[in-house]
Amino acid sequence: MKAIVYDRYGPPDVLRLVEVEKPVAAPGQVLVRVHGAAVNPYDWHFMRGKPYFLRLVSGLRAPKRDRLGVDFAGVVEAVGPEVTTVKVGDEVYGMQTGAFAQYLCAPESSVAPKPRMLDFSLAAAIPLAGLTALQGLRNSARLQAGERVLIIGASGGVGTFAVQIAEHLGARVTGVCSTGNLDGVKALGANAVIDYTREDFTATAEKFDVVFQLGGMDSPVRCRRALTQRGRLVLCSGDSEGAWIGPLGRFMQAPLMSPFVKQKLMGLEAKRSREDLVELARLVDEGALRPIIDRSYPLAEAADAVRYVEGGHARGKVLVQID
Repeated sequence: MKAIVYDRYGPPDVLRLVEVEKPVAAPGQVLVRVHGAAVNPYDWHFMRGKPYFLRLVSGLRAPKRDRLGVDFAGVVEAVGPEVTTVKVGDEVYGMQTGAFAQYLCAPESSVAPKPRMLDFSLAAAIPLAGLTALQGLRNSARLQAGERVLIIGASGGVGTFAVQIAEHLGARVTGVCSTGNLDGVKALGANAVIDYTREDFTATAEKFDVVFQLGGMDSPVRCRRALTQRGRLVLCSGDSEGAWIGPLGRFMQAPLMSPFVKQKLMGLEAKRSREDLVELARLVDEGALRPIIDRSYPLAEAADAVRYVEGGHARGKVLVQID
């Protein structure tokens, strides 16, 4: 089978399309014939091994794993022993390292029935970004109907889902994005938009119950200026100029400050959840959620897809077509 591999850290040129052995499902795993995948900032961070603290997990001198990609959708071709909720022929989507390949094996708990209303390519756009948006707003921020939420980075991969989910939860949504994305964010359901190239979101008269930071490099100190007295700040932006710890400094600063202020400040790390994938599929099939696609690349051009996402200007999601 064909797969994208890399054996050293570096720019997208380190990615190669090669023939590798087709995997076999182990106990508790399913073998999926992948039909669609999507790119996330997660991918280029691991490709480059930056910020450098990531290498404590991914390998100090060279990557421990030679595969890239995490979002996928496809058809179950085989199931391993002990699998009980998935069967051969099921159309599924989920998260698993190695999604830029024709086949992958994933734990049963990491896949769910794909949304009926979407083809494989569009379904593959949802998992990581959708889970991040859902868990950030519902679990971390505990966003309630009628509350005011500010979404920084509203036109990005996670942001486009966050705007829709916040609107579905009944919140009043303000999106922060660049000039060219204002109309697109409004079309997703935002009640108001702020052009960060012309206006400082921390200086607006309106204060927000929740600030969800998905873009930019603003510190918790700056972000909390936009909060109400007892508002909640959820940090999820990976943007940073620091090569060693990246955004980790901001993520550490937030919970350290939180006990000393009335507001609640926290970082977010999305967790794989079959139940939440089922919930996202339900929202899609009921018409409350849709993926926004910037562009699509064939598997052979996956390096270009990662390079484009690394540039930081993708509107919504970037896809990798496996077929």
